[in-house]
Amino acid sequence: MTDVTDTLHVTVRHPGARVSVVSVTGDVDLHTASTLRAHALLVLKQDRPHLILDLAQVDFFDSTGLSTLIGLLHAAQQAGGSLSLACVPDRLMRMITMTGISQLLPIHATVADSLADQPPGEPEGNACTGTDTSA
Repeated sequence: MTDVTDTLHVTVRHPGARVSVVSVTGDVDLHTASTLRAHALLVLKQDRPHLILDLAQVDFFDSTGLSTLIGLLHAAQQAGGSLSLACVPDRLMRMITMTGISQLLPIHATVADSLADQPPGEPEGNACTGTDTSA
């Protein structure tokens, strides 16, 4: 059984004028999804409507986390932007595929791939890393 914790770390970096990479470390569940939501919505309010969630360091993701993804997708679209996922662990990818969320969001193997898929004028970035700086 997986040990679920109340700890979630979110770091943000801005590789482009209107794009942000939000790196998530830990568990995304009923107790922590609000932390992810708050950080991502703050980024959107800073006129950075294109969000990339780097999920390489996510240990656990429940239905509350999946609901958060849908909410962030809608918020990004309302801001004139997009939400994409990068570095999705296999166990989470299965959940995203089974629930149909994979049909709604672009999913990339690396952050660099996701950055390359952003609107023209946005620079490319690095592979999956946990070395982002806090916003």
